[in-house]
Amino acid sequence: APAFLYRLERAPAGTAAAAVSDSELASRLSYFLWSSQPDNELRAVAASGHLHEPDILKAQAKRMLADARTGRLATEFACQWLHIYDFDSHDEKSEQHFPEFAGLRSDMYEESIRFFTDLFQHDGSVLGILDSDHTFLNEKLAKHYGISGVMGPEWRRVEGVKQFSRGGILSLATTLTKQSGASRTSPILRGNWLSEVVLGEKLPKPPKNVPQLPETVPAGLTERQLIERHSLDEACIKCHAKIDPFGFALESFDAIGRFRQQDAAGLAIDTKTALPDGTKVDGLVGLRDYLMKTRRDAFLRQFCRKLLGYSLGRGIQLSDEPLLTEMQQQLAKHDYRFSIAVETIVLSPQFRMIRGANSPAEDGE
Repeated sequence: APAFLYRLERAPAGTAAAAVSDSELASRLSYFLWSSQPDNELRAVAASGHLHEPDILKAQAKRMLADARTGRLATEFACQWLHIYDFDSHDEKSEQHFPEFAGLRSDMYEESIRFFTDLFQHDGSVLGILDSDHTFLNEKLAKHYGISGVMGPEWRRVEGVKQFSRGGILSLATTLTKQSGASRTSPILRGNWLSEVVLGEKLPKPPKNVPQLPETVPAGLTERQLIERHSLDEACIKCHAKIDPFGFALESFDAIGRFRQQDAAGLAIDTKTALPDGTKVDGLVGLRDYLMKTRRDAFLRQFCRKLLGYSLGRGIQLSDEPLLTEMQQQLAKHDYRFSIAVETIVLSPQFRMIRGANSPAEDGE
């Protein structure tokens, strides 16, 4: 029985669109924020016939965001967006080079989930995704990061982590590790991730027969020098010029996210680079500052695009562009608070309406 497995909504025949029922709206809201069915309070409000009223709908969204079940939004939305979903089962690391990784990966994943859960529950600034001075640690992960004073297995919010080159998604062990090779870092993977996933840029596919890079860096070279030599190939240089500089700025982190000033061979790490638009930056601090100032709008647009697509359960379409613009404008007016993005979505026609059975199809993104 499909209705037992799927959330079904009846599209009206003969009309372009119609409002969903209050019970359907409750289901949409609950699966958006909690990845689960409505609780008793939301069901009761829907049964009263008042959930569709804007003030009531906003109040329910605010209540639900403050609930611990928002942790599911952190996992299902944020971790999928950043390509770290199910990181605790990530096993693509060389045990020879990183024997400690298997004992750390669950803690790395927990840090990321707690970081986003806290932001969503406490209505943090969306800009904090890039630029924050706190994270969540236990003793084991704190030692991995070189942060002292965190004792015991209990998780806690730790402030002042920028001094340890932490804070925000650019320095999470999960994102740094996932976008690395089995035994070395990969400026290519990190740069591509930042361009496509964080900034929403569309990059061309690599040409066929691209020469493979060795998994182990040849003696006398750093990871960066290996990539720079590879990028001199005429078939590769155009794409690499767009992505590698972002990755070079993050070379102070090894393949499992540890901060370093030298690589495993004792060679000095160089994080100075010129980004595709010519801006010169140095390391994490310079890159983060560039993203917060020069590329803020691109990051916010990508965040809004991903959150809206997740909430609707479909790809973004051309007709959604005005809503994305409204989301950005409302965020700017309200200190970029996460709840404002959610409110703008749940009050939108896209979230509250269903297309008629005969309405024309539209190409997604």
